[in-house]
Amino acid sequence: MGSSICGDIDARPHHVVLFPFMSKGHIIPILHLKRLLLHRRLAVTIFTTQANHAFITESLNDTSASILDLSFSHNVPNIPAGIESTEKLPSISLFHSFANTTKVMQSNFERALQTLPHVSFMVSDAFLWWTLESASKFNIPRLVFNGMSYYSLSISRAVASDRLLFGAELDDELITVTPFPWIRVTRNDFEPPFTEPEPQGLKFEFTMKAITATKNSYGIIFNSFNELEPLFVDFWNRKYIPKAWSVGPLCLAEPPKVRNEACYNYKPIWVQWLDKKLEQRNSVLYIAFGSQTQISPAQLKEIAIGLEESKVNFLWVIRKSESEISDDKFEERVKERGILVREWVDQREILMHESVKGFLSHCGWNSVLESICAGVPILAWPMVAEQPLNARMVVEEIKVGLRVETCNGSVRGFVEWEGLEKMVKELMEEEKGKEVRKKSKEVAQMAKKTMEEAGSSKCTLDLLVDEICGKKT
Repeated sequence: MGSSICGDIDARPHHVVLFPFMSKGHIIPILHLKRLLLHRRLAVTIFTTQANHAFITESLNDTSASILDLSFSHNVPNIPAGIESTEKLPSISLFHSFANTTKVMQSNFERALQTLPHVSFMVSDAFLWWTLESASKFNIPRLVFNGMSYYSLSISRAVASDRLLFGAELDDELITVTPFPWIRVTRNDFEPPFTEPEPQGLKFEFTMKAITATKNSYGIIFNSFNELEPLFVDFWNRKYIPKAWSVGPLCLAEPPKVRNEACYNYKPIWVQWLDKKLEQRNSVLYIAFGSQTQISPAQLKEIAIGLEESKVNFLWVIRKSESEISDDKFEERVKERGILVREWVDQREILMHESVKGFLSHCGWNSVLESICAGVPILAWPMVAEQPLNARMVVEEIKVGLRVETCNGSVRGFVEWEGLEKMVKELMEEEKGKEVRKKSKEVAQMAKKTMEEAGSSKCTLDLLVDEICGKKT
């Protein structure tokens, strides 16, 4: 197989193409994967668009990877010209329209592929389904980069296959997942098209294109590790195609930031603030809901009150579009123990800081992994996409977190300040918080070992490269 795919394997270095979807949450783990591939002496070319070039360049300035920009001129109603990432969309409801139109890059992508040295294999995001057509045209094996856990993807597939969501009368009625009888979910744990008996329209069409392209690809790369979710890794590889390869947690491929104390003034203000909290021996709750979650003004107000009443120290990263909390005296009142940040932050640097002892999170998969690797327990508050399933995994399956309480008990319900205050205190100060903090430290050690020499994820990536390229690299 190696010779037919890679040609004369001894005549030239192996060359890999990476193509992340245009969203920071999808770009960052692929940039981490890039480091692992470069470490294996593979040449790497990353494709992106002009507007995403600077962000990628900043992450690659200490590496030898090449970047190629593709023109992305779309004509999508309600999406202004020049928008080239999901973070810039006027509304997240435009996500599928944006993702669907990425196909306009296909012809430019194929022309660029023809100018490159021989490509041994390609890794492209699951949302860029059309890259399979390009890969097939040039006889390049395509690996799908999947940004979900085995747990959430396996449960989603099982629920869809068995049509489990259409027997329940209520959206919050618990439903047993047939292959995993200890797991119970609700219709509210899912979004369309999974919740529609007869799905149709753009979301469904896009989802089916991505699923079909994935099935027909060489393999699928998971940003996870076998020890974290062994039952679900086994289930996927017994039940579904293509073959899955666990190569994570990819965030551990990025060297942790080390800031010299002599350069204290060059530290971001929030890192200086965390340093002071560490000197004071104060524990800090980190709060972030991702770059795409849209939170209502009423809910923001409840979060602010809950944090103020909890009396905990907190660092809250808030989107600029949500930055005006209705109570303009809030920041003044909490300034001794709370800081609001309205900029892009290095989340892993914050989670690795010794003062941070809890993470109020939307449970995007990258955030879950970064928290796990830092040994920081999660207070789960899922918002969109597969986040409710990630929250179930965190709280019920691997037990490294607690969950916020909604006022009506629904997965997607409103959270009042009293419920938030209660759960923040429980995570940061009480016995249940101590239990999940202890478990988080144990899982962090497991995650670290899997990326080390002889670790399962390191060996898996070695095997994958060997299988495609036909020799040890």
